[in-house]
Amino acid sequence: MQNLDVSTIVFAVVAIFVIFKLRSVLGTRTGTERRPMDPPRPLGPAAPNVVAFNPGPRSAPPPSDRWKGIAEAGSPIAAGLDAIALRETGFDAGPFVAGARSAYEMIVGAFAAGDLTTLRRLLAPDVLANFAKAIEAREAAGEKMTTTLVSIDAADIVDARVINGVASIAVKFAAKLASSTVDRAGAVVDGSTTSVGDHLDIWTFARTLGARDPNWLLAATETVH
Repeated sequence: MQNLDVSTIVFAVVAIFVIFKLRSVLGTRTGTERRPMDPPRPLGPAAPNVVAFNPGPRSAPPPSDRWKGIAEAGSPIAAGLDAIALRETGFDAGPFVAGARSAYEMIVGAFAAGDLTTLRRLLAPDVLANFAKAIEAREAAGEKMTTTLVSIDAADIVDARVINGVASIAVKFAAKLASSTVDRAGAVVDGSTTSVGDHLDIWTFARTLGARDPNWLLAATETVH
């Protein structure tokens, strides 16, 4: 103790005090702390209120599922639907079939009633001309037609294609109809007023792709025997 002067003792005390204060403020490393450049630990999948930024585009459905329930993957029908969807990304076969079912009901009813105003909105010119001739002949003969759509049991796409920018989709309808035509005297000349018949028809709807008018028109009809 003889070699320590008062100034040495003072500096030692100050140094101890400073070290103690630094430890109290900064703490000590235990080996579990992250280094300054350590990446943050990821939040678990169950972490609440986490918003993912820029998650990227939603994955498109695989081609094999695109027309599931409508057309078999790799079939000519699926290829035709693909060709339509390639030109118009908003096309969806499901809503199309639903619209075709509605069109079938409206056209059957309008033809029986001789409603050319409704038919003009739903038929292509050639088909409209044929329907109009049949209505005119019926009216000229003094005949009246009554048709009741009992049910549409099936509506299946049997063909789809694009030719020269025009898309066409053929739908096979299996329906039950109660239909009869009577003459001026009320005698039945066609069909039946008491029975329901099964009808199987293929109707082809067409539309120019890219046109402003989104409606599909009935372009051809065929009765399947």
